[in-house]
Amino acid sequence: MDATSTGYRKRPAGSVTLRVLGALLTYPDASLRDSLGEMADLLAQERSLRPARAQEVQSLIAALQRTGALDAEAAYVELFDRGRATSLHLFEHVHGDSRERGPAMIDLAQTYERAGLYLAEGELPDYLPAVLEFASTQPAASARAFLGEISHLLKIVFGELLRRESAYASVLGALIEMAGEKAEAGPSIPEPPMDESWAEPVVFDGCSTQGQARPGQPQPIRIVPKSALTQGTAP
Repeated sequence: MDATSTGYRKRPAGSVTLRVLGALLTYPDASLRDSLGEMADLLAQERSLRPARAQEVQSLIAALQRTGALDAEAAYVELFDRGRATSLHLFEHVHGDSRERGPAMIDLAQTYERAGLYLAEGELPDYLPAVLEFASTQPAASARAFLGEISHLLKIVFGELLRRESAYASVLGALIEMAGEKAEAGPSIPEPPMDESWAEPVVFDGCSTQGQARPGQPQPIRIVPKSALTQGTAP
């Protein structure tokens, strides 16, 4: 996992599934591949996903198990680390590299810390596996509501993965359905020009408080209003 906590109380319903789905979205190194069989068993035991979606996720796990290490790792990098459309850093779909990124990152990290969860060194709070780690520590109703707040961003990534015919789409579809919503593609956001996307961002040229509460106010987990993206423009 990409985040650690000070400890958990009794796990809420669906929490194990959230953690498995988050792990499946991380880089498929040797440690992850060694855990795939256990993850498949955990999903089957908790049964939080509808059968058809669960089968899709199990098929992804099976594909990762039979794919060579170098091929799996290269495919992951090509899919998630080349451009913004399928980025697992959710603020990429809201603010890109704008100067408004920092305050929202701080808000989100503080939300995690209040829940007793601390990010691994070098990890960013908007990284989807870390977001799911946090959600897995919350009561079931709170986790569902939290997923609902970010479902419009999940749908963007889901749509891009569908367009690329990636088996990873099953994970995003599962998350959207765990939010109580229909798994459907969100609006496609055009990629910036290649030279712009590879440009070095200004250090700490941060994320935005738009769509979020300011530090010290309730509900800093609100990432961006859905209307901003359904209208085709992000803050």
